[in-house]
Amino acid sequence: MSTSGLTFLCIASYEKGFDFLRAAKELGNQVILLTSKSLENVNWPKDSIDEIFFIPDENKLWNMQDLIYAVSYLARSEKIDRIVALDDFDVEKAAALREHLRIPGMGDTTARYFRDKLAMRTRAKEEEINVPEFIHVLNYAELKSFFKRVEPPYILKPRMQAGAIGIKKIEREEQFWKIIDELGDQQSFYLLEQFITGDIYHVDSIRYKNEVVFARASKYGKPPFEVAHTGKVFTSSTLKRGSLEEDHLRTINRQVLNAMGLVKGISHSEFIKADKDGKLYFLETSARVGGANLAEMVEAATGINLWREWAKIESLTGENQKYVLPEYKNDHSGIMICLAKQEWPDLSQFDAPEVIWKLNKKYHAGMIVRSESCERVEELMSDYTQRLYEQYLTTRPMGDSPSN
Repeated sequence: MSTSGLTFLCIASYEKGFDFLRAAKELGNQVILLTSKSLENVNWPKDSIDEIFFIPDENKLWNMQDLIYAVSYLARSEKIDRIVALDDFDVEKAAALREHLRIPGMGDTTARYFRDKLAMRTRAKEEEINVPEFIHVLNYAELKSFFKRVEPPYILKPRMQAGAIGIKKIEREEQFWKIIDELGDQQSFYLLEQFITGDIYHVDSIRYKNEVVFARASKYGKPPFEVAHTGKVFTSSTLKRGSLEEDHLRTINRQVLNAMGLVKGISHSEFIKADKDGKLYFLETSARVGGANLAEMVEAATGINLWREWAKIESLTGENQKYVLPEYKNDHSGIMICLAKQEWPDLSQFDAPEVIWKLNKKYHAGMIVRSESCERVEELMSDYTQRLYEQYLTTRPMGDSPSN
């Protein structure tokens, strides 16, 4: 692929996106990283970064006005061609900077569909995509009508958080009113929806020129909400290739991304297959690579590194340059991760030849397995997950705000 020599401003309020930074540099671009002061000691791939700037932060909160001032000052000497958000929490920062500097890419309106859970549900409903019954926490008369119409339990969700952060399960209407009374002026930053039980799936996609050019569908072992709030082993595994289930998920994922208006880039979307009626319901989407090492799981099964492909797409300029998806495998893979009671867990017992990756992180245990056989992956996942529960798993309370 020919290189364009662009200047990338990459925003990362968390420690991630190393492969994107490396690939962007390998493609001949100048790479500038803007990250949190609290991440100054992270082992960033500095050989692939031309300059690093640190933004003062408190609990990962950046002052948006100061950020605009800082980047505008940088733009006096650097012609910034691309602004890339490496984490979900950076999507609106990047959009606001693009709007202010008039740099091509996703602006504020489209970014809302990939960060604001209320916006994405409203848009999906307009496009006749199944979503759980929901309502904005705003007008009290409408909320009371919602409780009369929709059976409990419910889920109270922050509109702009990621994953399971800040989510609360509501069993009774009285419980809801008590919680939002405590929220005070923050109430309107939440939505309420009916709690649906069922299997939860995710689809990880590459998008180029308004088309999904790659998608891999996977299924969580336990719902992420349950993992986060009750202390479980986090697991996910790719679906059997060519299955009807996979086909349905790829179809609804394409409908969602069309509705939200993602032109190019990477997306991680989540869906639930409801126990009550067997239908797929859209839960949320994002314009970034999935967290929790899911990118490594996708790469294990396919050979496609989502971070690197994203960098390739962002490096393209003009009509004469086209994105070409590399050839990929159709193997199966699964991931298992948990908090561990040991500081540096000994994972040597997980020695099957299908184990191709192990997590190297304090007080964490985890691995990825890969096989041509979906059944072999399921067999190893069952065995190894049970061992993690018995020998490694520990828990800690989950807060209402993001943390490393």
